[in-house]
Amino acid sequence: MNVVEVCNLGKRYGKHWAIKECSLSIPSGHVVALVGPNGAGKTTLLHCAVGLVEPSTGYTEVFGGLEAGSPEALARIAFVAQDAPLYKYLTVDQIIELTRNLNRGFDTNLALHRLDDLGIDPHQKVGRLSGGQQSQLALALAIARHPDLLVLDEPLARLDPLARNEFMGVVMAAVAEDGLSVVLSSHVVSELERVANYLIVLNVGRLQIASEIDELLENHLLLTGPVDEIAHVANSFDVVQTFRGDRQARLLVRSPEITDVGPNWEASQVSLEELILAYLRDPHSSALSPPVAHGTPSVHGVRS
Repeated sequence: MNVVEVCNLGKRYGKHWAIKECSLSIPSGHVVALVGPNGAGKTTLLHCAVGLVEPSTGYTEVFGGLEAGSPEALARIAFVAQDAPLYKYLTVDQIIELTRNLNRGFDTNLALHRLDDLGIDPHQKVGRLSGGQQSQLALALAIARHPDLLVLDEPLARLDPLARNEFMGVVMAAVAEDGLSVVLSSHVVSELERVANYLIVLNVGRLQIASEIDELLENHLLLTGPVDEIAHVANSFDVVQTFRGDRQARLLVRSPEITDVGPNWEASQVSLEELILAYLRDPHSSALSPPVAHGTPSVHGVRS
């Protein structure tokens, strides 16, 4: 089952398209890294997936056929926004009680246990917590709902390295314990490389990459060799990005295996960060796997 399916999605604000002609499928059970520069459409895509934004074109479905934003879908999704909006004048235990009253099946003991592990005082006012502690509180409230899909929009932006590590530790513990799917938008590629197994890259409102990370890394190579032989080598490969020095050049290419590129060239594996940066530098490049569909949508978005 696909936890999220997007078909020809577009969202326009006035004359500006925040995202356009986006189609992708995210299989369940994955930790998905959503990457792109500021203004690429990441938050718009996430808002469409959780039903906060109505698309201008196309549709979004979740859990194999539920309409995004429907009561059935919302009951199975937890969303943590970048600024972790919380009632700052309430204490931690008060906001836990409020969340329990608003969400059927909310696990109060789980929320308190996670916060206790992090040393967060339940009697402290939320407004007096650090930015990292507020992010951890928002995450604990989300996970205590036992969602099938956890959506995180730039949750690491305000956190220092130690707080980022602790935050992602809680996320991965929930993945291991509950088997939930996660979609995580972030600029911190080092953290994404450590935890994610699926990558989505958006650039200037369009989809560039949607694929398993292992598959992406296996199908890209870095070729290093003399500048004056670039044209000859480029004729044999699908080149994503070329880095030119005075004498040496590095080419990121799509290739399923290391092949003989001549005595003056060396082939090596590419890192996830190198791959992401190369695609972001060229918005016209793409490495898209075909969307995996389940059934055919009707005009109302209901699958047959």
